[in-house]
Amino acid sequence: MTTGPSTDQPATVAQLARRHGRPEAYAYLDEDSKRNVRRAILKALAIPGWQVPFASREMPVARGWGSGGLQVTLSLVGPTDVVKVIDQGDDHSANAAGMRALITTTAQCAATTSTADATLIQSRHRIPEVPLRPDQTLVLQVPHPEPLRRVVPDEVAALGHHSVGDYTPAWLDLYDAHARSGGPRTAADHPVLVNDSRLMSPSPIPRYDVLRLDGLPHPILLGAGRRARLTALPPYTRVRPLAFDDAALQAERSGGPCQRCDSATSYRVPAENGWVCSDVDACQAAMP
Repeated sequence: MTTGPSTDQPATVAQLARRHGRPEAYAYLDEDSKRNVRRAILKALAIPGWQVPFASREMPVARGWGSGGLQVTLSLVGPTDVVKVIDQGDDHSANAAGMRALITTTAQCAATTSTADATLIQSRHRIPEVPLRPDQTLVLQVPHPEPLRRVVPDEVAALGHHSVGDYTPAWLDLYDAHARSGGPRTAADHPVLVNDSRLMSPSPIPRYDVLRLDGLPHPILLGAGRRARLTALPPYTRVRPLAFDDAALQAERSGGPCQRCDSATSYRVPAENGWVCSDVDACQAAMP
């Protein structure tokens, strides 16, 4: 009597996939879902700054942990990719570590904490300090993709403003902020004009990073899972922060130089006894 696989044990996802001749679905995204995301990405790249709807799926991450960016990453990543995941510049936060483990385990790809070695970088609230190459892709998480959300609460009305390029409410809100407080109200997520025609939310990145968006040589993909929207910036896209000609947007003020690498030009955040670079990898690379 020959022995074979026990029928008492339930088949795994991989076994079922092989049995039916279909590729295995990873992290709640089957191949049809991934194709849907990739088609939306192509549309978003064709119309820079435009919000493209896509069939957003429920993902195995907590609310607000970047399900949109995760769907974009999992739809693009392959076994030959090297993935870097950062949370506000840190590779080792709970958010970054959990995302990295999920992506590498499901996609069977390598991971790194080095910006230079990565082919695909998923980030929350920061753009890497080290300039990226044309062969690298940056994925940003976006909680609120509608830049007119605060001034035009009705989404249908906001779409009407986008369709004709009428951003008067945003300009009036910016003027009111200057008149009342001497500057914009936005600390992060300051809206930008793409190709001088389309208003876009750049993700909750600091103003320091907003000022670095113009003409980058690599694509940036922005995913909003809860709102089921994708936006994109192709390489070398003209990106300008919403600002008046005589009141340019200013980066955040930092304190003293970094305690670890002594940089006085990087984006720095408060630490226990001073200031440190937000981007941990760039800081370590600059350390003597």
